[in-house]
Amino acid sequence: MKASRPLDVDALIGDPATRVVVCCGSGGVGKTTTAAALALRAAERHGRHTVVLTIDPARRLAQALGLEELDNTPRLVAGTEGGHLDAMMLDMKRTFDEVVLAHTSPEKAAEIFANPFYQAMSGTFAGTQEYMAMEKLSQLRAKGDWDLIVVDTPPSRSALDFLDAPARLARFLDGRMMRLLTSSSRGGHSVFSLMTSSMSFFTRTINKVIGGRMLSDIGTFAASLDSTFGGFRTRAEATYRALQDRQTAFLVVAAPEPDAIREAIYFTRRLTEEHMPLTGLILNRAHETSVPGLSAGRSIGAAEGIEASDPDSATAAVLRVHADLMSRVVTERRIASRFTTACPSVPVARVPAFPADIHDLDGLRIVGRSLGSH
Repeated sequence: MKASRPLDVDALIGDPATRVVVCCGSGGVGKTTTAAALALRAAERHGRHTVVLTIDPARRLAQALGLEELDNTPRLVAGTEGGHLDAMMLDMKRTFDEVVLAHTSPEKAAEIFANPFYQAMSGTFAGTQEYMAMEKLSQLRAKGDWDLIVVDTPPSRSALDFLDAPARLARFLDGRMMRLLTSSSRGGHSVFSLMTSSMSFFTRTINKVIGGRMLSDIGTFAASLDSTFGGFRTRAEATYRALQDRQTAFLVVAAPEPDAIREAIYFTRRLTEEHMPLTGLILNRAHETSVPGLSAGRSIGAAEGIEASDPDSATAAVLRVHADLMSRVVTERRIASRFTTACPSVPVARVPAFPADIHDLDGLRIVGRSLGSH
């Protein structure tokens, strides 16, 4: 593997100027565990008041932090040795409701909550998770209760979709159809009354597909968009700009596997294009050996020589295990070198492969110490 600059994780999370750390990467690379370990180490070693926010629907974080469950409210992690650590998991429906409650009257909010289109959109509408992730990060920053916010993003390339949230929301709010729905609802006229008679077949088809009631629900919901979401769009854009600030650090998390390294290269290039402060790569589950000078070939040769006189030799068995490990180490280094070749200026921190899954605070501390040893 090509040499790369080491990533000084302790300097990063211990720096008071670092206020937000965003962990992104493909699924199955230990991103959630990494985010939790970083947050715990920042609290315990550096005495920071930290919160970790997971957007990953897999609920492994609660178990590792000794909590029965995580929800939209920050929960104190008991058992931390110094500092203060809270943890939470994004609930996009509750966050959506909070936006409505904060930016409209109780009466209007009740009307919106009862709207069937809102009920569907707030829970399943494409992009809602990313919009609400941006909103929740904005809320946490505005609250000012934490020195450091660590964000665990969704797996795969959707991990960077929240970067597009402000622009996508603006296009949605400013789109021609949404303006038409809004204006027709405010004027008390059906949107179809604005269409020419030559469109009658189209209108009948739309009515048949989504129904007149659904169209009315959408129109009613659209009429409330300006007051409810205008502020969100402004905050989302402000949060996007804050993500570009030097108070934020993006960490790409990967494993020494072809797909994960390919995604890491993609994330790195995308973050660079978006002028986001990319700080480094965390290479998880990297196998290591304490005898790097003994190659797989030499180990196999030595084992065969011993077995010629002693077929049941324990030493020969150990040499063969070492040979397998060295083969894996060499393969992983070759795969990881694709990243350092493509992104030579990005610092790298390596976390060794552990014999068992991380499932508690002690395990997270071990991960944190390995991150801080670079």
